[in-house]
Amino acid sequence: MALSTLLSQHIVRRPQRIALLHHVAEQGSITRAAKSAGLSYKAAWDAIEELNNLAQTPLVERVVGGKGGGGARLSSEGERVLRLYQRLQALQAQVLEAAEDTGDLDLLGRLMMRTSARNQLHGKVVAIAVQGRNDLIRLQVTDDLIIEAQITHDSTQRLELQIGTEVVALIKAGWLEVLDADSTATPGNNCLKGIIEKILDADDGPSEVRITLPNGLMLCALTEPAHLKSLGLAIGKSVRVEFSPSNILLGTPL
Repeated sequence: MALSTLLSQHIVRRPQRIALLHHVAEQGSITRAAKSAGLSYKAAWDAIEELNNLAQTPLVERVVGGKGGGGARLSSEGERVLRLYQRLQALQAQVLEAAEDTGDLDLLGRLMMRTSARNQLHGKVVAIAVQGRNDLIRLQVTDDLIIEAQITHDSTQRLELQIGTEVVALIKAGWLEVLDADSTATPGNNCLKGIIEKILDADDGPSEVRITLPNGLMLCALTEPAHLKSLGLAIGKSVRVEFSPSNILLGTPL
């Protein structure tokens, strides 16, 4: 995704998320940055993970050790994005002032859409294979990560997908299956390996499992605690994540 697209989407739809970069730079910690931004710790981490995934080059880095046990800081790319954001804020104010006079803000509000999908990965179409009424869309997310999505041929045409088209792959957390790293992969499924970074248990219902991929991208899965226990999976353990190509939704910029 072009940097201009990333910035414009978050300034218009979720300005507090990209503004969180400013708080991280000032506070040097996610906990303090979240408090300063008026967000919960979880919401702050969700925002940072999404920004890191969409930007592909991490904007926020962890600082391990030191007084207080470590913290967080902006990467060089994060600092660059923050400078651009601050410049765009001034331009945004001018655009919004003009839009208020024409009523276009209501129109923009109807056109912009938020999604409940926890996993949002930016990729580029590198192949399209026809499978009857469906198409198998091959997406390159990073240099070493390729996933496949199955959508109808009508959807391919409606989205105007072709080789080189940039898209966002949306995958709901409940659609990811967390398995032992050494288990046999299911043919036809997307299979990614990573490390369990965090497990957030719920009082009733599935646990939220955060998984870091080798390229630094983060996935979120919902898994029953009993399933994790049966496989001996815990924080720091290697795991395999599977999801069907039909469980990926694709989106393109308007």
